[in-house]
Amino acid sequence: MPIATVNPANGETLKTFDALDEQEIERRLDAADRAFRRYRTTSFDERARLLNRAADLLEEEEHDIARTMTTEMGKPLRAARAEAAKCVKAMRWYAANAERLLADEHPGDADVKDSGASRARVHYRPMGTVLAVMPWNFPLWQVMRFAAPALMAGNTGLLKHASNVPQTALYIEDLFTRAGFPAGCFQTLLVGSGAIEAILRDPRVAAATLTGSEPAGRAVASVAGDEVKRTVLELGGSDPYLVLPSADVPRAAETAVTARTQNNGQSCIAAKRFIVHTDVYDDFAERFTAGMRALTVGDPMRESTDVGPLASERGRADLEELVEDAVGKGAAVLCGGARPEGPGDGPEQGWYYLPTVLAGITPEMRIHREESFGPVAALYRVADLDEAVELANDSRFGLSSNVWTRDEDEMGRCVRDLEAGGVFFNGMTASHPALPFGGVKRSGYGRELAGHGIREFCNATTVWYGPEPDAHQES
Repeated sequence: MPIATVNPANGETLKTFDALDEQEIERRLDAADRAFRRYRTTSFDERARLLNRAADLLEEEEHDIARTMTTEMGKPLRAARAEAAKCVKAMRWYAANAERLLADEHPGDADVKDSGASRARVHYRPMGTVLAVMPWNFPLWQVMRFAAPALMAGNTGLLKHASNVPQTALYIEDLFTRAGFPAGCFQTLLVGSGAIEAILRDPRVAAATLTGSEPAGRAVASVAGDEVKRTVLELGGSDPYLVLPSADVPRAAETAVTARTQNNGQSCIAAKRFIVHTDVYDDFAERFTAGMRALTVGDPMRESTDVGPLASERGRADLEELVEDAVGKGAAVLCGGARPEGPGDGPEQGWYYLPTVLAGITPEMRIHREESFGPVAALYRVADLDEAVELANDSRFGLSSNVWTRDEDEMGRCVRDLEAGGVFFNGMTASHPALPFGGVKRSGYGRELAGHGIREFCNATTVWYGPEPDAHQES
C-alpha cells in the first residue's frame, strides 16, 4: 500500500510520501535509544510541563489537524474536532496523574517482616523505546492514548502509522518536537508494513503496542513472542448491544444510531450486533431504523454531515460483500443496503455507503461472525436474557458490550457473564483516560488508559532491604 493522502470523499490522491530507507530507520532507532537513556531520568514535573505544552499547542491547532484527519480518512469534520479535543483532555489527565499512578507501592508491615526485610517497596521503571503500530480510523486519538502515558512514564516512542494518514502521523511527531520534548523522544516512521518485523526485532525496541486487525495483531505478537518482548493488542470488535424489557426504548434507539455510525461506522468499539428482547423488539426496530434512515450522508467537511465516506474503496467493497451475503441468505434490509444515488456514487465521487439495518440475521451469514467496518447494523430478536447473553457471546471478539436495562439483577448477570473487556449500561461504549480499555478473546489483550495503561510499559521492580543491624551488633 503506498504511503499517501487519498481523499475518500472524491478518490483524489493529494500527496505521496517515500518510505524511509534502512539508513534513516537506523538513525531514528539510535536517536530513540539515546533519548531514552537521558529522558528516563527526568522528573514527573518536567515531563508534565512538556506534555501540557503539547496539549496547549494541539488545542490551538484543533481546527487545522481536524481538517487534515477528515481529508485523509473521511470522518465528519465536527467528529475530527472532537477527537482532537479528546486527545487534549487525555494529555492533561496524564500530566496531572502519572506521578500518582506510578507511585511506589508498599506492602503491609506484616508481609515485609515475613519476607525477612526491614522494608520493601515496588518501584515502576520505564522500559525503553516502544513501537506503536496504529490504525487510520482514529488517527490522532489512537496514537495519543499510547503516547501520553508512555512519555509520562519516561519511555520513548516510535510510531508506525497507517499508510493512508501520513500527514497526521507527521503532525504528531512535529507536535511533540515543538512542545520541547528532547530529540528522539517521539518519532514517526514512514515505512510500509514489511518493515515492522525488523524494527520490532531490533534490541533497542523494548516493546510494542498495536491497534488494528486480528491478522496484524497475530503477526506482531508472533514476532514479539519470538523476541520475548511485551505487547499490548487492541484488535477487532463486534460489540453486542442488548435491549431488555425494562429499557428506556426511545433513548436506547437514539443512542444506538450514534453507537453504530460514529466515525462513519468504522470503530472497533462501535455497537454492531443489536440484540433485542421480543417484548420491545418492534418498538426498538422502528425507532432505530427511522434514526438510521434520517442521517445525512455527504461531504465530511460540511457541518451538517452525519456520515461521511468510508476510508477506502476496498473497505466499501468489503462491506458490500457482507451485506450481499446476508441478503442472499435471507436477511431483510430495513433501510440502506446500497451506495447513495447521485453525488457520492462511485469511487470517482467518493466511497460512500448508506446507513443500513439488516434484520433476520442467522449464524450462516458472514456478518454474524465477521466485523462489519462501516455503518451497517445487524438486528436480532431474542426471547429472554439467557438467549441474549448466549448470542452476545457467540463471537470470537470480546472488546466491549452495551446493555439497556433498569433491572439490577440483569445488570449483575451481564457483568458476570458477558465475555467482553467492558460492560456499559444504558449508554454507549466510549473510552476515557481514567478507565482501562481493552478486550478479551480475539479482541486482544493488555489494557490502555488509566493506571493499567501506563503500567503496561513499565517494569515493576521489587526493592528489598535487609534487616537493620541492632545497636549491640554495631558496637
